[in-house]
Amino acid sequence: MITGALGYIVVLLTLTVLIVYTEKRTRHRLFEYLPSVVILYFAVMLLSSLGVWQKSSEITALYKTLKSNLLPAMIFLMLLSADLRQIGRLGKKMLLTFGLASVSISVGFIGMFALFHHAFGSPDAWKPFAALAGSWMGGTGNIVAIQGALELPDADMGYALLIDSIDYAIWVMILLSLVPFSTRFNRWSGADTRIIEEVGTTLAKQESQRGVFTLKSASILAAFAIVVSVGSQYLAAFLPVTDFLTHTTWVVILATLTGIAGAMTPVGRIGGASQLGTMLLYLIVALIASRADFTQLAEAPLYIAAGFVIIAIHVAVMVLFAKLFRLDLFSLGVASLANIGGVASAPILASAYSKALIPIGVLMAMMGYIVGTFGGLMVGKVLEMIAA
Repeated sequence: MITGALGYIVVLLTLTVLIVYTEKRTRHRLFEYLPSVVILYFAVMLLSSLGVWQKSSEITALYKTLKSNLLPAMIFLMLLSADLRQIGRLGKKMLLTFGLASVSISVGFIGMFALFHHAFGSPDAWKPFAALAGSWMGGTGNIVAIQGALELPDADMGYALLIDSIDYAIWVMILLSLVPFSTRFNRWSGADTRIIEEVGTTLAKQESQRGVFTLKSASILAAFAIVVSVGSQYLAAFLPVTDFLTHTTWVVILATLTGIAGAMTPVGRIGGASQLGTMLLYLIVALIASRADFTQLAEAPLYIAAGFVIIAIHVAVMVLFAKLFRLDLFSLGVASLANIGGVASAPILASAYSKALIPIGVLMAMMGYIVGTFGGLMVGKVLEMIAA
């Protein structure tokens, strides 16, 4: 059994590198439906359940130090690729579709929790769903941000990631299977798809102008990320706190706003922000998983079923919106996956329609990173009110 901080962090880093290397080396189809970050979480959780390390004071101190300092840095770096000016070039209809997808997902969470909140054993059951809402309106970075903001116990985080992996994987397969029916669906909804190919080609040219990831760019980005992390924590100490807006919540909000602003400056054009942010994300997820174990997921089937109810409500609302606003199946599907799956899956679905449309999937997913944290926190507040 590991009791020292050095052995603990070496095991986490080694497992993280092995999983990422395996994904890049093999390019196995498993990773298309089950993101490597989710595999990492459950692999680390398995080691924790087996008692590979002890939650000693030394390990706990390292865990708290790393997580509190890496979280705002990760948020800042992940958002540097989400330039609002570039996202605005998607066009009104695609932005509308993305917004409608976010709204329908919010409705799904609120509707599901209003119907079934009494079935969950814990009075804080709203917190895992608030974290999941952040992920399903953004990405894994958002779920981690909300977990920190709401101080969701690491054990309960397993429920959110369990839904995020199983329900999400099935939803991706369903959306990919619907691609051949796009012409029939578009005829039913009365959608006009001529502008989509034009926007995709334009965005591909703009994306090619972004810088590449080098040691110099990584050093510059790391310096900015450290400053943002320290500055967010310092400024948050002066802001008023409530039961919902804690010190950590303010840290997350400040880092998010700084990242959004930084994306519209020359810093946002430095190559490698997404890669460096992803590295921090994997380490944070490994840290969170190291404090949980499988024995704490006794209500897993109930949470998984709740996730499918959320998706069912989301689909019903989106189909209604499609008819009302004459939306095409491509925009609906990519907007849905940009929310629920993020940058890992939205481009995959976009490429299933046309390679030229991949940049649209990427930008929609980037938009999710912007709204995911704020959207998840707002949904969480409503769920908290329902649970009261």
